[in-house]
Amino acid sequence: MRVEQGFQQIPFREDNPYTSDPVLPSLLKRTIPPTPLQEIEQELTLFGEEVTSTIRALGAPDRIGPPQLVQYDQWGHRIDRLTTSEGWRDFKAFAQKEGFPAIFYERKYGHSSRTYGFAKAFLMIGDTHTIFCPLSMTDGAARLIEVMGTPAMKRDIFPRLISRDSSLAFTSGQWMTERPGGSDVSQTETVAVATGEETQYGPQYKLNGFKWFSSATDSDISVALARTGSIQDGSRGLSLFLVPLRLPLLRNPADPFPSHTSNKILIHRLKNKIGTHALATAELSLEGTEAYLFGPLNQGVKCITPVLNITRIWSAISSVGYLRKCLSIATSYATVRAIDGGRRLLADDPLHVSFLASINLLYRALTHLTFGVILLLGKSECGVASPDELRRLRLLTPVIKAFAAEKASAGMEDAMTALGGAGYMEENGLGRAIRDALVEKIWEGTATVLALDVARSSRDPKTVSAFISWAKDIIKSCPAGLKTQLSLSFGILGQALDELETAYQHPIRPLLPWPALRLLGSVASAIYLLEHAIWSVLSGEPSMDVDIEVFVRWVVEGDILLAITKVKEAKRSNHKKEEINSAMVFGSSSIRTKL
Repeated sequence: MRVEQGFQQIPFREDNPYTSDPVLPSLLKRTIPPTPLQEIEQELTLFGEEVTSTIRALGAPDRIGPPQLVQYDQWGHRIDRLTTSEGWRDFKAFAQKEGFPAIFYERKYGHSSRTYGFAKAFLMIGDTHTIFCPLSMTDGAARLIEVMGTPAMKRDIFPRLISRDSSLAFTSGQWMTERPGGSDVSQTETVAVATGEETQYGPQYKLNGFKWFSSATDSDISVALARTGSIQDGSRGLSLFLVPLRLPLLRNPADPFPSHTSNKILIHRLKNKIGTHALATAELSLEGTEAYLFGPLNQGVKCITPVLNITRIWSAISSVGYLRKCLSIATSYATVRAIDGGRRLLADDPLHVSFLASINLLYRALTHLTFGVILLLGKSECGVASPDELRRLRLLTPVIKAFAAEKASAGMEDAMTALGGAGYMEENGLGRAIRDALVEKIWEGTATVLALDVARSSRDPKTVSAFISWAKDIIKSCPAGLKTQLSLSFGILGQALDELETAYQHPIRPLLPWPALRLLGSVASAIYLLEHAIWSVLSGEPSMDVDIEVFVRWVVEGDILLAITKVKEAKRSNHKKEEINSAMVFGSSSIRTKL
């Protein structure tokens, strides 16, 4: 039989990612004021059509691929010429034209500009081969300059970071990771030495060191940590620097492109990664690299915090955006795949639909959680956040990054299995989405790093108190009739809030931070789902029955009860359990690591 003969599967079709999304239109209706909402909905609807046509075409396999590095020319001269694929360059130009990160700084819609901009990015994340990695760091660098940059930085560099003109626009990297410490920047080896020259961009320094994992190596600038104090000072001896990748930094589009080694940055090699293949990630040697001090001396970790907060939120929205893409494929496939001898579709099979509903439930919870924190970020940047909202933003930013990365990855794998063997094929994009999304478990902090960061934020008792008060206020706002209907769910939430209140009382037991973060993520998701359900009921939304059921299922059938149990176990843990853990992993005999 020829391949053209016999059964031919009807290809699935992904609809407009905005108008077909089960969560986003309703979420925006609740969180954005009516006047800008009408304009935003029109723009997102049109942009959704762009995703299905222009954006997906840019990522065609013959247009996008891994970057290439040529370190030496024919005569043995070090040139370090880095080239990215045509599709990657077009993605970057398209995203800049569409307002990334310009939307966030033009602030056309006030504090809703963050919600609008992230919603727009959300629709295209699954089709853009991690182009938002450099653009997220560009967003962070722009915020850094807006908050603490010199007048010359604000005049010369900031406008390029937020430009919609790709011929002028800059992108930024973020160099912190080094071989000794990974996420532990206290062991940073890169040394900064002052030249004594005061430039318009700040005091000039020369950097010498090795950056082990530098994403977006094709950028124009980077922000980097380097040591200005002694090694004994740890992270307290680090300062933050703005680093031009090439000199001169400013040039006209018609000027010759500077040498790739003009600022004495040498590319040791490109990283061979599991995913994010189109993104240039490299090991870099800094050998007398010119840089400019950013903020106060020896306060680099504090100064870079605005960048980390923004990139962590970008990481969370990427995790959920990739889940959106995978769920969309699985849902669309169910409408065209016939089963039972061709007599009905997967979409008509209750068991299969219940499986998709479980992924849909997770997607709804993560979307509401992530956009809830995005709303807080927008308020913070526009100066309209209350003190308690700022505390919730500080607490929940690392939570959504870790929680979304863990949960979305599992949901994406489930979406793949919903296609059976067809899901394991590269052509549908599921495999690439899963590989690219896996990095979100590592970038901007692993689960344990983020759990410890949440624990640090809780040293101020007002931080956790602000979250618990907010959660209880949402529960209290529930209409009387609905409150009776949700009594079981509220009972479980009450237990969870009690456990959280004591989990973050210091000193915190060594094994407690991670299960406490997972419980915090589950509870915060539940509260945002509840807030949406209450709004839906009070507004008479057609979806109110579904919105109520989503909240109930997340609380009663989800992971909250298991998370409560894990927190209770961690509270009771002692040194014996830690010793057993070591024995399970490394063996019964005493092990001493040689440093």
